[in-house]
Amino acid sequence: MATRELGRSLGDHPGRPRLQALPGGEDAGHKDMTGEAGGAGEDPLRAGLRAIAEAEDAAADKEAPGHAEAARQPSRARALWATAWPKLAAVGLAIAAWELVVLSGWRPEYVLPGPGAVLGRLWADLLSGDVAVAAAITMKRALLGYAIALVVGVVVGLVLARVKVLRTAAGSLLTGLQTMPSVAWFPLAILLFQLSEAAILAVVVLGAAPSIAIGLLTSTDQVPPLLVRAGRVMGARGLSLYRHIIIPAALPGFVAGLKQGWAFAWRSLMAGELLVIIGHAPSIGVRLQFSRELSDAEGLLAWMLVVMLLGVLVDGLVFGALERRIREGRGLTAEHA
Repeated sequence: MATRELGRSLGDHPGRPRLQALPGGEDAGHKDMTGEAGGAGEDPLRAGLRAIAEAEDAAADKEAPGHAEAARQPSRARALWATAWPKLAAVGLAIAAWELVVLSGWRPEYVLPGPGAVLGRLWADLLSGDVAVAAAITMKRALLGYAIALVVGVVVGLVLARVKVLRTAAGSLLTGLQTMPSVAWFPLAILLFQLSEAAILAVVVLGAAPSIAIGLLTSTDQVPPLLVRAGRVMGARGLSLYRHIIIPAALPGFVAGLKQGWAFAWRSLMAGELLVIIGHAPSIGVRLQFSRELSDAEGLLAWMLVVMLLGVLVDGLVFGALERRIREGRGLTAEHA
């Protein structure tokens, strides 16, 4: 390292006066310093030191990727563990509390079984394929209903954001639709569509679309006016202004509205599958209802765990990843989140 620094210090640097400058000129100075054999114009000592420094730099550059990768692996492991251990601790505490309630004798075990029996039943249902079949039916309904709600919510939100008169007239109605319990829609949905898939999808859309529209409206209201004025100065008008300026600036709030809309859609779907039972579609809601009718407490709790796990997976893998990507794109670290 000392040799490298010495070589750099003796090397030529732009703007630094040359040490060999003599009254006879730069060439004469070189000749006096190096002699006839140094006609190339550089002191052999300096050339040797520079060569050593360049060789050390090249060796360091070759070793740097390996060192960086080796240093990156422990940091990834630490970050993964820092994210996982609070969740694992929460799960452990919940299971411990559940077991304590069972051991207290508050309810008999055929009514409130312990976590061991319920997890064993869940594992058996997983191996038999019942969970996969039921989850596929339920998630298909959830995705279809949420996709329709997303389109409806975005269109309604954009129209109300652009037309102030419509927003004044329909803003309170939209809030009322959002606060209305999804179960209250089922009598009307069954009357209109009978016991069918359309009845379930209608309630899912009515439960999720208002939340998505309100999330879009609220997030666009929080866009700084300076950004809007800058976009108009640059020529953005109408839909172009929303596409390139307003919606990107409102994206964090809009994603929060999408997340809330998914929560409403998921709850509406579970309520719908409990009330609207379609015989050829053994969904999660149907399995829950049959477990209740058969007084199968282990099966009931196992299917409740499936509902919770699916909700957590969608939140973490979809909305959590989307939120992290938005934060990283805006230069926000995990500490600011």
